[in-house]
Amino acid sequence: MNTPRTALLAGSSGLVGRALLPLLMASNTYGQTHALLRRAVPNSTNFANLAASPRLTLHVVDFSALPAFPSADDVYIALGTTIKVAGSEAAFRRVDFDAVVNTAQAARAAGATRLAVVSALGADAKSKVFYNRIKGEMQAAVSGMGYTSVVIAQPSLLLGNRAALGQLQRSGEEWAMRLLGPVMSLVPRSVRPIPATSVASALVAAMVDAKPGVRVLSSASMQR
Repeated sequence: MNTPRTALLAGSSGLVGRALLPLLMASNTYGQTHALLRRAVPNSTNFANLAASPRLTLHVVDFSALPAFPSADDVYIALGTTIKVAGSEAAFRRVDFDAVVNTAQAARAAGATRLAVVSALGADAKSKVFYNRIKGEMQAAVSGMGYTSVVIAQPSLLLGNRAALGQLQRSGEEWAMRLLGPVMSLVPRSVRPIPATSVASALVAAMVDAKPGVRVLSSASMQR
């Protein structure tokens, strides 16, 4: 029997991260999970109920000045925002590039060998679109850190209950559901909005499979 691995999750209060956490804790692959948070979680949330498990340790951290990391084998990074929420392009970059890269570097230095990260459909380091360019630059940065296995998810617009997380619904996601909801089955999987739970499930499955090298999960493949 294989020795259980240890998982590290950054971004556990977002749509994908919140879906990832129970999957990691339920998986026989992982004996322990460390979740990095920007702020303490209220006791009234379902997230706090999970925190009672001896298999989960919560760490409140500053992603711009990360402390020494606990030892972990597999790292899941689901950090992200929008320019509108962040307030500026510079603030967006601090979350979607700096925080992601800092976390991946710190975890690698602590001995982690597998990395899964949530990017976005259209990520391209050479893109003229700022959002896509930053996502592409992030992908290039984490792919060259020496991880044995890197899994990059590139979802289309994410679907999920942001209100339950205490977040504002993102306008792009809201409009997509209003316009595409009645004909969703006719929209190509490559661009169809995708449930955050589907992204989380695909990431865990790919990490457990652990193919060497860099593997990109398209939004279409995660819809299947």
